[in-house]
Amino acid sequence: MSSDDGGAARGQHPAAAASPAGNRTVVYLLVAAALVATGYAIKHTVSCFLLAFVIAYLLDPLVVVLERRGVRRVWGIVVLYLLLAVFSVFFITFFLPFMSMRWEAFITGLPVYLQKGKELALSWKMRVVPPYAADEWRWLFDTAAGQVDKFLARLGAGVYAAAAGIVFNLFNLVLAPILVFFMLWYKEEITSGITAWLPAARREAILVLGREINASIGGYLRGQLMVSVVVAVLSTVALFALGIDYPIFNGIFAGLASILPFIGVILATLPPLFFAYVQYQSGVVLLKVIGVFSVIYFLEGYLVKPLVFKESMDLNPLVTIIVVMAFGELMGFWGILLAVPIAAAIRVVSDHVRRGDFSRS
Repeated sequence: MSSDDGGAARGQHPAAAASPAGNRTVVYLLVAAALVATGYAIKHTVSCFLLAFVIAYLLDPLVVVLERRGVRRVWGIVVLYLLLAVFSVFFITFFLPFMSMRWEAFITGLPVYLQKGKELALSWKMRVVPPYAADEWRWLFDTAAGQVDKFLARLGAGVYAAAAGIVFNLFNLVLAPILVFFMLWYKEEITSGITAWLPAARREAILVLGREINASIGGYLRGQLMVSVVVAVLSTVALFALGIDYPIFNGIFAGLASILPFIGVILATLPPLFFAYVQYQSGVVLLKVIGVFSVIYFLEGYLVKPLVFKESMDLNPLVTIIVVMAFGELMGFWGILLAVPIAAAIRVVSDHVRRGDFSRS
């Protein structure tokens, strides 16, 4: 009987050990879900915080360089802010009025372009569909034309919504520098406080993990910023040379679209193609635009990215697209920007877990 009792005890021991682990997993999932729900509910506050965090993350290496040259951190931040103030004065004095006039012209001219696009679609329908065409073909073309009209309407509504969003985000631009200053100033205290809360037995492993994640995310954000700027400048210059209307905004859109992996090049090409065709109504111009963007994204993929990204993110393309879509749905622009580094951080954590780095005492 004692043998049976011992066997029963031995048989129940794994279940008893597995139960707390399962409970912890459920608790972690619930906490993660609660954080996501809370973040979505206060998404404007989260957006402001993320803007400040990304700016501080990008500026911190410059402060570190000044510290290594013997400059105290607070004075390094002051020097950095003085340089940014000079740049801001130049931006507000010269660049902002220029962009304001271009933006006003873009907002005024966009409805005209949309109307011309609809007229071209109708005229194309009259040329393509002959009088003797079957009703099925007519229905198919009418459906496609209707989808194009809906897309153009959504595009126009999206532009106006973006204009309204810029007004709201001006508050973020005012508050972000204050948050950035304190993030840079209290960086050491924040990192020391977090380190003190880590379990002593696994502290070193977690710190190694943190350094790897920091290198991965920091390298991606700085590299992507450089890639976006290069793509925006090259696209603007190319469209200006081709004589396409609104080259600056099309170039900025191309730079932002480069954040999206794999599908960004397609999205970046669509607006210039639309403006080029409505403006010139020539297939040759469309081929020129496609050729220019092919060269730009060839240089981006085979020259710019290999230079600015020292290490590949090494992510599955399908997983990357799904993650970008999911985070973009939850967090908008910031979700799209941070989806790839978050996925890379999860991959780094999973590699450490798979190697058993956290199970070692």
